Amino acid sequence: MSRIEPQPGILEIDLYVGGTSKIEGVSDVVKLSSNENPFGYSDAVKTAFGRAGHALHRYPSTDHAGLRAAIAEVHGLDAERIICGVGSDEVLQFVTQAYAGVGDEVVYTEHGFSMYPILAKMVGATGVVVPERERRVDVDAILAACTDKTRLVFIANPGNPTGTMVPPQEVARLADGLPEGAILVHDGAYTEFVEGADGGAALVEARDNVLMTRTFSKIYGLGGLRIGWGYGPKEMIDVLNRVRQPFNLSTVQLEVGEAAVRDQAWVTKCRTDNIRLRAWLADALAEHGVVSDPSSANFILARFEDQKEAEACDEYLKTQGLIVRRVAGYGLPNCLRITVGDEPSCRRVAHAIGQFKAGTR
Repeated sequence: MSRIEPQPGILEIDLYVGGTSKIEGVSDVVKLSSNENPFGYSDAVKTAFGRAGHALHRYPSTDHAGLRAAIAEVHGLDAERIICGVGSDEVLQFVTQAYAGVGDEVVYTEHGFSMYPILAKMVGATGVVVPERERRVDVDAILAACTDKTRLVFIANPGNPTGTMVPPQEVARLADGLPEGAILVHDGAYTEFVEGADGGAALVEARDNVLMTRTFSKIYGLGGLRIGWGYGPKEMIDVLNRVRQPFNLSTVQLEVGEAAVRDQAWVTKCRTDNIRLRAWLADALAEHGVVSDPSSANFILARFEDQKEAEACDEYLKTQGLIVRRVAGYGLPNCLRITVGDEPSCRRVAHAIGQFKAGTR
């Protein structure tokens, strides 16, 4: 009897582990582990969600025309060059599936989003891990790691879990320096937290080797609905649509996504509150001897003396009903990633870390 085997690389994939949402035996839990918007979604989204419920017996559109038109209008883009997915993760999967395979190389940085190596293994490609420089993407190191086998280069900008950001001129230098036939995938899940940032749109407009991705899971407060999108050269988007399932987004996702993107007043409010509370939290932790790099996202990467202290602090925070994220799996064992919550949550976690540090002196 022949043995049934999966494709090369599949069994090497470690299952993705999301942020914990509860603590056994502890009530009044504050979840600061998944970079969710503590303010939730807007009233316009709530209305659209209720309205969409009246058409659940109908199939959704396959071309996502309404959502793509709304995204294009708000961001000044070409709707024909937009593709929508089940979160931006699915768009990342599309480009990996369409452009990389066995014998190819997929490049990403040492502290990059944990889905990148998973995607490379999914298609049997070889993952190439590039060092960062003090938790920042190093363009020169990436270019030095590229070969004629390089097909995709992933960067998260702002980075996750670092929160650091590569300036547009450096990203442009990276795109221009890639080998022929390689694609730069600019993962902009946290773009909306940076005032004035375009998430890589100008790069896409000027080049034929860049794909940018965005999500509704973060600032729009729609992590539970899983809606994302990508923007790239028309020829590339045509390819990605050939591997996209025709009904990958439901009617609810499409209508709610359209309402969300059109409510930019909500986005502005959430960004303003995040900037204020992020600065406060970073300063408060620094006063307790816990430093962090300037973050451009909705979280702080808090650095401790070593892995032992970081893990001890995490355990203490759990006793206080606070859930943050260990990031040893990202190569940062001495760090904890802490989502910027609402003001009471920020004050609570800062106070708890202060108590922990005082108790360890």
